[in-house]
Amino acid sequence: MLRNRKGHARYYRVDVAYNLFGEYSVLREWGLPGKPGASSGNRKITWFSNLREACLAAEHLQSRASRRGYAQTLADQGGLQ
Repeated sequence: MLRNRKGHARYYRVDVAYNLFGEYSVLREWGLPGKPGASSGNRKITWFSNLREACLAAEHLQSRASRRGYAQTLADQGGLQ
């Protein structure tokens, strides 16, 4: 998701993942385009015991980002690989 206010672009990313230990996680990254969250420290991972809770949390975070002015991109919709 991207937001561009007053010439300042920002991105916000939400992903759901599954690990080898049977846990689900929601990964959030945010920051300036071209500077991935991992390198700038803008990353948060929250763990869940089941997929339903992880997906509900991810949907909540995406809705909140939309209310704050972030818009989905083609990459968010699976249009770019």
